[in-house]
Amino acid sequence: MFVKVCGNTNEEDALLAVALGADAVGFIFAPSPRQITPLLAGDIARRLPPEILTVGVFRDEVPARVAQVVNELGLKAAQLHGSESVEDFRWVSERVPLTIKAFQAGHPAMARALAYGADMVLLDAPSPGSGQVFDWRLAETATGIPRLILAGGLSPGNVAEAISSVHPWGVDVVTGVEASPGHKDPHLLRTFIAAAKAAAPPGYEGEGVGPYNWQDEL
Repeated sequence: MFVKVCGNTNEEDALLAVALGADAVGFIFAPSPRQITPLLAGDIARRLPPEILTVGVFRDEVPARVAQVVNELGLKAAQLHGSESVEDFRWVSERVPLTIKAFQAGHPAMARALAYGADMVLLDAPSPGSGQVFDWRLAETATGIPRLILAGGLSPGNVAEAISSVHPWGVDVVTGVEASPGHKDPHLLRTFIAAAKAAAPPGYEGEGVGPYNWQDEL
């Protein structure tokens, strides 16, 4: 099970997430209690192991700015979390290593998810960053998406149930492992990652296939 820990604001939390088994760490550049400056995010990303997927999260940002930030910082993926058009998203995709397109559960745009050509699609709550769980039945509109990442109010207590209900390719967590906005709780983080990995269905990674490696996509 691919696990992304987002909303990192300091090196200690990012390193801990990696040490506990996270496959990806995210840095939020959009307005948020967890917003981080590109300079600090770049410093943290450079200290992480090369196999970790480092993700810059943007919302309705100018496409050229997205590509510039991701490439200048050496991040490995851009996550676009706004109302970006298919054309703007594809423009970014051609200029960064990997892309993630986020949609709000139940939003009509989800019906066109495959048109964006994203490497991964993230399904979030209608109010991203609120820590609220949405009705997982809304994920039924995400059928046919090979790399679906489930987000929105996930926590150590519900991530196993969420995986069993939605059968995502991966999960994304922010508020469910925090002691306060932008600061992770080590116990919650450890418990969440362990629960997510344990909940992966048998044969999830495929016979002879190791953990997700973003470099295989290049």
